[in-house]
Amino acid sequence: MRLNLDVPASALAVGAHPDDVEFGCGATLAKWAAQGCVVHHLVCTDGSKGSWDPDQDRAELVVERQAEQRSAASALGAVGECVFLGWVDGELESGLRQRWELAYWIRRLRPEVVLGHDPWKRWRLHPDHRHAGFLAVEGVVAARDPHFFPEQQLAPHRPRSMLLWEADEADHVEDVDGYVDAKVAALLEHRSQFRSTHRIDDPDDEVQVQAFRERMGSRLAEMGALGGVGQGEAFKHVEQL
Repeated sequence: MRLNLDVPASALAVGAHPDDVEFGCGATLAKWAAQGCVVHHLVCTDGSKGSWDPDQDRAELVVERQAEQRSAASALGAVGECVFLGWVDGELESGLRQRWELAYWIRRLRPEVVLGHDPWKRWRLHPDHRHAGFLAVEGVVAARDPHFFPEQQLAPHRPRSMLLWEADEADHVEDVDGYVDAKVAALLEHRSQFRSTHRIDDPDDEVQVQAFRERMGSRLAEMGALGGVGQGEAFKHVEQL
């Protein structure tokens, strides 16, 4: 188990939906941002199905979730771009058109590190998470080689490494002691997800909010133990890009 990358000058985190990045690597991004890393978010879908309310106006939900994502990025200290590809929630594909978009943004933003879902996680239920993971990996391949999508008229870019969260075989931990509060604060910006994802029925109920904080802290303690630290986020580290 390896511990801590050198802080990159820039990082791009690729999530399937608004809030996935904060769950997957929010504390790591907060730590890096505090040390001068330019942190970018890329969200593949519009988040339009992220509600248990059958009467929810989906167009309004898209707008709300984009605003929440920008606020969450600010809570992490991220100063980079928030990119929304806008593919319909639940219908994401890891096709050539989507790969073109990932390659474009990797070439344009030129991150040293790309972070994303591990697409090879066993028993994954949500197809968007799987496809977003493949898009991050395949986008790196396309972005690095000049004969992929030359019509983009952007120079190829090869990131230094990738970190894949939710990995079954994690081999890298980022020590995030001191950045748990930033991760939780960012997640709490995703208010539309309180009931469905955060298990908070009443946002004014401090007991429920505190229970959420404790769940996040316990999870980070579990991952930190893998690397011998108090609080951590665990990843599969891919170096040969």
